[in-house]
Amino acid sequence: MSRPARLLPVLLAVALSCPVTVSADAALQYARREDVRQFIAEMVHRHGFVGKELRTLFGRARFQPSIIKAITPPTEPRAKSWQAYRALFLTPQRIEAGVEFRERHREALARAVELYGVPEEIIVAIIGVETVYGRNTGNYRVIDALTTLAFDYPPRAEFFRNELENFLLYARDAGIDTLGLKGSYAGAIGIPQFMPGSYRRYAVDLDGDGKQDLSGSFADAIGSVANFLQAHGWETGQPVAFAAAVQGENYRNLIDAGIKPTYRYGDLADFGVSAPGETQADAPCALIELATPDEASQYLAGFTNFYVLTRYNRSSLYAAAVLELAQAVKSVYASE
Repeated sequence: MSRPARLLPVLLAVALSCPVTVSADAALQYARREDVRQFIAEMVHRHGFVGKELRTLFGRARFQPSIIKAITPPTEPRAKSWQAYRALFLTPQRIEAGVEFRERHREALARAVELYGVPEEIIVAIIGVETVYGRNTGNYRVIDALTTLAFDYPPRAEFFRNELENFLLYARDAGIDTLGLKGSYAGAIGIPQFMPGSYRRYAVDLDGDGKQDLSGSFADAIGSVANFLQAHGWETGQPVAFAAAVQGENYRNLIDAGIKPTYRYGDLADFGVSAPGETQADAPCALIELATPDEASQYLAGFTNFYVLTRYNRSSLYAAAVLELAQAVKSVYASE
């Protein structure tokens, strides 16, 4: 850029006025570190930030040990359980809250369906799984979460430095309080829990107020979820998944191929898989195993739309939970 672009106007005032609750050395830890100074220099060079302002900001960023603890995988991973995971989200309370959410935001949901072709129950379910319809959006300062992970979590440092870069760009463009915005321990923001990179790429202004506000606008959150799914290949009017049954051993070839749909629906029977439903025989699909320790696995024939759900959270358990919650919510309001 030809001229320095200043960080949000309130940054210095907020940073200098906030009371320090830790020692000066701890508060200035990141600002003094060489790796952080190099990051600041890159932000100045690549994006025209003002170095002094970023040094002030990182002087206020705080290392959060609880974030490292939360994100670090256990040394002895426990086997994933579909039934335990499902039980977290398929509760009567969350289903009822989803029906109420749909009723309160019918206009925004209808607009999102019209623009992006994603069913309203899928949008409702994602927001329900992510934040219980906006109730649990996170209590960590985003700057603390992303700084901690970008500079003190080596396994994914590159990813989180990129997200930190996107967060600073988003904050500058939107004029938000960089020190005040809160999110998840991973730095996800707002009602739909978008990481900063996704925020910048997929957030939309569905309510027409001139801002893309995923923390304060349910309409913007609804539209942004739909936009994200459409951008990742959602196929309007096509199924997400069918319940499947297996026999023999050939079906393991489909499981081993992964969750990306690379086989034809019409060929499932050749592998000992039955998944009755209405779709084209050449529809791409994958066989999804939902395993529970000491219980029989459940199976799904997952189509392109199932795979798209895993782009929001790269877990087949997540996509299956979203699908079941969507079906449960829809079954209630459709019967009313």
